[in-house]
Amino acid sequence: MTGKKTVAQLNVRDRRVLVRVDFNVPLDENSHITNDRRIVAALPTIRNIIERGGKAILLSHLGRPKSGRDPKLSLAPAAVRLGELLHKPVQMAPDCIGSAVETLSRQMGAGEVLMLENTRFHKGEEKNDPAFVAELAGLGDLYVNDAFGAAHRRHASTYGIPARLGTGRRVIGFLIEKELKFLGDALERPARPFVAILGGAKVSDKIAVIENLLRKADLVLIGGAMAYTFFLAQGRKIGKSLCEKGQIHLAAQLLAQAPNKLILPVDTLIASEISDTAATEVTSDAIPDDKEGLDIGPRTIELYREKIDSAKTVVWNGPMGVFEKKPFQNGTRAVAEALGRITARGATTIVGGGDSASALEQFHLADKVTHVSTGGGASLEFMEGRGFECLDILDAR
Repeated sequence: MTGKKTVAQLNVRDRRVLVRVDFNVPLDENSHITNDRRIVAALPTIRNIIERGGKAILLSHLGRPKSGRDPKLSLAPAAVRLGELLHKPVQMAPDCIGSAVETLSRQMGAGEVLMLENTRFHKGEEKNDPAFVAELAGLGDLYVNDAFGAAHRRHASTYGIPARLGTGRRVIGFLIEKELKFLGDALERPARPFVAILGGAKVSDKIAVIENLLRKADLVLIGGAMAYTFFLAQGRKIGKSLCEKGQIHLAAQLLAQAPNKLILPVDTLIASEISDTAATEVTSDAIPDDKEGLDIGPRTIELYREKIDSAKTVVWNGPMGVFEKKPFQNGTRAVAEALGRITARGATTIVGGGDSASALEQFHLADKVTHVSTGGGASLEFMEGRGFECLDILDAR
């Protein structure tokens, strides 16, 4: 997939360029953007188009509208923020299809930017409905996919439009090029030792990822609530810790498959409640029935630091504990800091997943790693080794 044509290879002058961006940004109760990382990530592609005289027409989803238009999920705040970052006005369309939108697209001048309204306000988006696709595709002459976070979904704006436009007019943007390079190189051509770190709540979400990484990585370090499913598979008592009893058999199989590669925590930080004032203790044995594991313990932190410190490539997806609460953030912070240290020495460090990225920003360490992926589910599927039809369909070099 890395052998794809990019936006730089398109002649965009005086052409309308449909750009699928990922502006699925977090909003507070007043519809203010709380994190603009995904908008910032799209700037190189947008600037490349408008600085060469193209007309950028942006498509994105935002959230999961339940039934049609939802003012709380409008992309208008994203258009305002993009305009601030570009230092030029970004026109906001009233919808993503319809005669008014078509008129706006026809009236655009060279170097202008038009933001279409949330594509998921229409059921045709997720259904990849041919009639919806035809209306969207009719708004532009060329197509650029720069939304890695949505590249694993065969929707109208990610698959239908490039399929309809045909070869010679459909390419990737610079963000997707960067994602494919870092994630692809890490998985297929890693500098070794290659260490993978997986956390988060569910083993079921990451079974295929673990299996794929056990084949490719030198070590796979496990943290987060998913560790307790593995503990249960070993016959250990986990108190009221989160776990997936339906995945115990698979967890046992993975442990048997690679006992020297799959590394579990050697101690656990436990508490009886999840709060900023919770009383905590550390255990290396059974977790009492009235307590739950909420972070990796200090011995595990030192063990994981040591493993990370020797690595030349690290892929991290998923926090080590409930990092949003102060008593349980040490494990996640320690991993983030360790990645920063080895990055400074020349190692390649790649962080995927929304929670891991949020943790990096909370600890002000996002600029200390090599690459922070903008795709949560997409980066996971990529690490599983799945192909992406939405990218496969785009023009090859």
